[in-house]
Amino acid sequence: MHLARALNIALSWPSPANVDALRGAVLIRDGPTVDKSELAIARAILRTNPRITPAAALLFAGATADAADAHGLPADFLGATLLQESAYDPNALSAAGAIGIAQFMPETAAGADVDPYDPFASIEGAAALLGDYAGAYTGRYADPYTAALAAYNAGPLAVEHYHGIPPYSETREYVALIFDRWARIVSYEHDTSGIEVKR
Repeated sequence: MHLARALNIALSWPSPANVDALRGAVLIRDGPTVDKSELAIARAILRTNPRITPAAALLFAGATADAADAHGLPADFLGATLLQESAYDPNALSAAGAIGIAQFMPETAAGADVDPYDPFASIEGAAALLGDYAGAYTGRYADPYTAALAAYNAGPLAVEHYHGIPPYSETREYVALIFDRWARIVSYEHDTSGIEVKR
């Protein structure tokens, strides 16, 4: 799946001026079109982290959409969470020792059988964990996504103890920031301009 998406991105990339040998050739792109939510997530990645290339942003956005779909989450929600966690930096390392795009602590990654240094495994692992939390909290709390984010940040025991989002300022700010990012990603879906590729 990632290879097909990478091939489609590579084939649709603007060609350099010195490819006279291909003049007159017709390039046929065979593959799925990129979904609006994937483009919106990619745009948010590029605006948040200028070190990420457009091709990598599209790959990460596609992996995010696929993982979110597999675990019953809105793609924009998962994208906003990963933007908040690391700005989609696969090499991110927090002062507390959290690793990679999804900022897994080593013990959490080991328990979930996720390689936190593998960006695609991290995206999938975060989707699985958030999907499990949201599923468990549906019907128990007014907003299962808020509770899922609180559990991702403060741990599920804190959510259980406080019957919802804990009173920790860090967790409350974390949830608010993700909801803000989520709203911005949704607004990008209505923006019809493309992703700008700088040469």
